[in-house]
Amino acid sequence: MQQPIITASFAGLVDLASERLGGKALATSDDFFAEKENLLKAGRGVFIADKYTDRGKWMDGWESRRKRVPGHDWCIIRLGVPGVVRGVDIDTNHFLGNHPPYASIEGCIVEGVNADEKVLSEQNWTQILAKSPLNAGSQNLFTITAEQAFTHLRLNIYPDGGVARFRVYGDVVAQWRPVAGADLVDLVAVENGGRAVACSDMFFSNMQNLIMPGRSENMGDGWESRRRRGPGHDWVILALGHQGTIECIEVDTNHFKGNYPDRCSIEACYAPGQSIDALNWPQFDWQEILPQTKLEAHARRNFGTELTAHGPFTHVRLNIYPDGGVSRLRIHGRIAS
Repeated sequence: MQQPIITASFAGLVDLASERLGGKALATSDDFFAEKENLLKAGRGVFIADKYTDRGKWMDGWESRRKRVPGHDWCIIRLGVPGVVRGVDIDTNHFLGNHPPYASIEGCIVEGVNADEKVLSEQNWTQILAKSPLNAGSQNLFTITAEQAFTHLRLNIYPDGGVARFRVYGDVVAQWRPVAGADLVDLVAVENGGRAVACSDMFFSNMQNLIMPGRSENMGDGWESRRRRGPGHDWVILALGHQGTIECIEVDTNHFKGNYPDRCSIEACYAPGQSIDALNWPQFDWQEILPQTKLEAHARRNFGTELTAHGPFTHVRLNIYPDGGVSRLRIHGRIAS
């Protein structure tokens, strides 16, 4: 049975290395038994007892051969989006007699044309996790204190072995132009630094899915709350990647057919630097910018002329009535200086 994913320690943070954000395993010292690309795939990895390849037991992760010479194995990862790393998960799920006893992590910044090729010869790596012990068959969670933003990481394992998944939780550092421009952008998109920071409930699927690239692949690739049996309604608060004025909002219920919300409304505020606790305070001064509006199953709804205020704002709150699932939220606007 698939093991549950522990994410509470890094709630509200984005997996900067996520494959769907463009994260990629670029190079490795060795992946004889299992390919480096598996490190960034979704889920925790599976185990199929009787599955073998011509190289040995099939494993859903990255696994090097047994090292018979001095040294250690490593894998270089390009983050899908540059960011400040707050925590990592080195998951050795299903690697029991073959997990690495220790691991460390280094980071660097390499940008511009041919960045992926240049990083292979990069010498200026910064250690963000010292050599640390790993447990077999476990999510090994580590807090990272470095405040520097990185584009690439190097996962080192000592001396060899297998890692199922590698998650890099942090804050996106978006490359905004220094002066506010006229371009219409999605102010809440994860690649632009947007974050889902709090919600009433995400029993079925994570709130961060709301701001991921593209349309959802299935019902699990959205934000869905459990069925509400009492009074009230569900909600999610999102921080814009950059303060801006809002011109159009898209609420997409793609794949949600028998469980989409009946209605939604949207509120906004200008509160730079405000804490999550303050934003979640019942008396906090939110301004309604979209009154309660009917939604449809498995459909995109765009709201422009219906908006009653445009900002500038720093945060939005999507309210759904009474509960249900939304796949994507887009806040199209212009950045404000």
